[in-house]
Amino acid sequence: MPEASAADSKAMVPTAETAELVATASRNTLAINPLIGLNQRDIATSASALLKAVVESPHKATTHYASFLKELSQIVLGKSELAPDPKDRRFADAAWKDNALYARLLQSYLATQKELTQFIDGSELTGIEKGRARFFASLVTDALAPSNWLFGNPVAVRKIIDTGGANLVKGLKNMAHDMRHNHMMPSMVDTTPFKVGENIATSAGQVVCRHEMFELLQFTPTTPQVHARPLVMSPPQVNKYYAIDLTPDKSLVKWATDSGIQLFIVSWRNPTVEHRDWGLEDYVRALDHAVDVAREITGSPDVNMWGSCSGGMCLAAYLGWLAAKGDRKVVNTSWAVCVLDTQAAVEDSTLGLFNSPATIRAAKARSSRKGFVSGEEMASMFAWLRPNDLIWNYWVNNYLLGNSPPAYDVLAWNADTTRLPGRYHCDLLDMFALNPYVNAGTLEIEGLPIDMGQVDLGAYVIAGITDHITPWRACYGTARMFGPDTTFVLANAGHLQSLINPPGAPKSFFFAAPATFEDPGAWADAAQSARQEGSWWPHWRAWIQGRSGELIPAPAQLGSRQHKPLGPAPGTYVLER
Repeated sequence: MPEASAADSKAMVPTAETAELVATASRNTLAINPLIGLNQRDIATSASALLKAVVESPHKATTHYASFLKELSQIVLGKSELAPDPKDRRFADAAWKDNALYARLLQSYLATQKELTQFIDGSELTGIEKGRARFFASLVTDALAPSNWLFGNPVAVRKIIDTGGANLVKGLKNMAHDMRHNHMMPSMVDTTPFKVGENIATSAGQVVCRHEMFELLQFTPTTPQVHARPLVMSPPQVNKYYAIDLTPDKSLVKWATDSGIQLFIVSWRNPTVEHRDWGLEDYVRALDHAVDVAREITGSPDVNMWGSCSGGMCLAAYLGWLAAKGDRKVVNTSWAVCVLDTQAAVEDSTLGLFNSPATIRAAKARSSRKGFVSGEEMASMFAWLRPNDLIWNYWVNNYLLGNSPPAYDVLAWNADTTRLPGRYHCDLLDMFALNPYVNAGTLEIEGLPIDMGQVDLGAYVIAGITDHITPWRACYGTARMFGPDTTFVLANAGHLQSLINPPGAPKSFFFAAPATFEDPGAWADAAQSARQEGSWWPHWRAWIQGRSGELIPAPAQLGSRQHKPLGPAPGTYVLER
């Protein structure tokens, strides 16, 4: 594969100015996306909840307004003690503290936030109504933060002086570009330095099967001997597979092949409107075909499998279908940041506020009518759930400061979005409604009821301590589905960082122990003694090698007579936009 140029390599390293921006965005990659979605009606419902609190508790509203006015008087006199969270990077510049005008502007903003939050918390609203009211209040106050406005942001004002206004010219150009090419959203990444198959997704391999729905990639062994039982990976359909093969130094693909694992990855096709009828059953049959191809090529009667994020939800349906048929062609599984209890996936998140039969029906109607859900649409929905991290940060960086968005491989992958077929989107929404992996028999594949209690295999489950997309406690529920002998690993990282976790990463550590406790908190307490420094990758290597069969000579060629190589990895489907 071609080497990255020096200029490209430099572009991939975030500067000090953008490092925090990159870190924040990397913690909020799409990964498992808002399948239900967020629409104008949800915003209106949230606003109505706040209005209801005012109407039903006018005395409390008046009391808090009076408290707000009192705090404003203290601010004007310079006697207020309100201060931002030290971790809030929006107000890190010294001017927010040292300049009297900016200090008062900031404190007025904080006073508004404080009184609104306290009013909602003390209202008579139900728990879900309070959540919706908080969501609407945060949308408004986040948008009105003084840091988002040109003359309210001391860094932007200083840059106008330093550049003679050149930053404003560049900012307008950035805004015009985003209005034309990024659905009127601030760009999170400069993708131009990254070329799939050239300087990202470069692990050597071949396409050994091209199916209507996927290409199966077989990766070139890097050891003289390999384990007889192959590993087949099922990545999410909502992202392209190469998050685990960005660069050689953080490639899980390379780590697996260097471990003597015969690795196959399903690279899902990016569907168009003509594929609107692809549903869960079609994806399950596709996985089955991929497994059979890997078995034929390697001569192994069975395989190990890996499911990441929402790709694990499809894998679970496949395993339940195999169990219902009495088929043992999959014997061990690895699960990365994957929640199979769909109720747990949303109950502690903002999405849970809008998870109702009515919103699910509306979301299904939209995707059925259109034929697919676009990646851009899902990314926009997700961004508005975390606007400070995914919108206003970039509003300031791109438009007020006139900076280019950062060029970073993780964000470039995240921006390389895919579509979901309308029918499959509806099937996933049904999963959220029915929670079929907890409620046996509520999901059928080809007429066979799915019961995860019948699935009997080895399992290794990875979660991230700071993951707010698939919370680790919910991931622990996935481990419990496969019994107390399941190995549960908890890494000190967020969603994607817990997956891209190569040895050598500074300050990395993890806990690893069997999922013997019913309560995740009890597991965490007991696992304190099982803390290990560094990456969990070597720990997983030992686990998967011990379950991958005997060592045999590595194949001299990829594919087989029946499944001849069709072209080099990463294939052609991954390039489709």
